[in-house]
Amino acid sequence: MTEQIYALWQGMEQGWALGDGAAFASVFAEDVDFVTVRGEELFGRHAVAAGHSQLFAGPYRDTKLTAEISLIRPLTSDISVVHVTSSIAPAGITTHAQAVVVRREDGWEIAAFHNMIPKGKP
Repeated sequence: MTEQIYALWQGMEQGWALGDGAAFASVFAEDVDFVTVRGEELFGRHAVAAGHSQLFAGPYRDTKLTAEISLIRPLTSDISVVHVTSSIAPAGITTHAQAVVVRREDGWEIAAFHNMIPKGKP
């Protein structure tokens, strides 16, 4: 289970490195609830892909996302809460996220994601 959950964030990092919103969003559930660092609510994988495509075409072009998982807390055998700290270079941005991941027929995916920039951080 742990390796498959880590693979979700590796997929996110790869999509970011490619500047590909659809690849970035591929780890999220089709009906994901996603809260951005600005507090915007995005509903669905398509919205996450579209929003990140805009970021990759603009202010986050040619940046790198590095994610570090600090907690995987199983709630059931098919649901876990995950805490992640991510950094975006060279932008110098650090974010913290809490995610709910679920195991479905075809593997694990992120069903809910709340991302934020900690107080006092750029």
